[in-house]
Amino acid sequence: MTRRRWIADEVSGDRAALVGEHADHLVRVLRARVGEDFDIATGQAVRRGRITSATQDRVEFDLAEDIAAPASIEITLVLAIFKFDRMEWAIEKCTELGVSRMIPVIARRTDSHFAAASMNRVERWQRIARQAAEQSRRTAPPEIAAPIKLSDVLNPTQALRIVLAESEEQTLLRDVLKSHASASEIILAVGPEGGWTEDELQSFQQAGWISASLGNTILRSETAAIAATAVVVATLFSF
Repeated sequence: MTRRRWIADEVSGDRAALVGEHADHLVRVLRARVGEDFDIATGQAVRRGRITSATQDRVEFDLAEDIAAPASIEITLVLAIFKFDRMEWAIEKCTELGVSRMIPVIARRTDSHFAAASMNRVERWQRIARQAAEQSRRTAPPEIAAPIKLSDVLNPTQALRIVLAESEEQTLLRDVLKSHASASEIILAVGPEGGWTEDELQSFQQAGWISASLGNTILRSETAAIAATAVVVATLFSF
């Protein structure tokens, strides 16, 4: 039987602990007891952990051997801010698919109300990502940055940078990925409701981003984010 995985709140040598809501869920809901084994992600590795003490406020573990982790691809998702319930869905599912980092951006078509309220949502987004990371047995949750302006993420890097554009009619995302099969770091940019403006797409192009499409249909932002991440994982892990 597969052991449940938890991301430790505290790590010191061969000891780790879950605290607060983490501990409460493990003890009160899952009824974990002293002596039970779980997989514990420490940030640097995943190790087998045995409970040595358990209260609703704190669960402590002795850490044993490392558990092998599969190879991964560094995927950064630049996500233009859109309706929060749909954005949370995208964050949860893209975490499950393996995104390493998410950068919420304020785009030209981002609703002003969502832009103003977004800074107060970061902690909630991080909590959603952490829960999804544990559920999907990840070593660590993705980093979720504070919202920034689109211009702040355009600068050149060594990563393969792809902007999803509804106006792109010739280049499919999967074809870009196949032509860059050795890429180990991908940055995907997904626009808000209504898509990127022409000025924004020009800025992407001038900064060296590759424009790509997911196909002929128009997808909601959250669907595009999830679909694009799945295409990256499926395509690059097949080589």
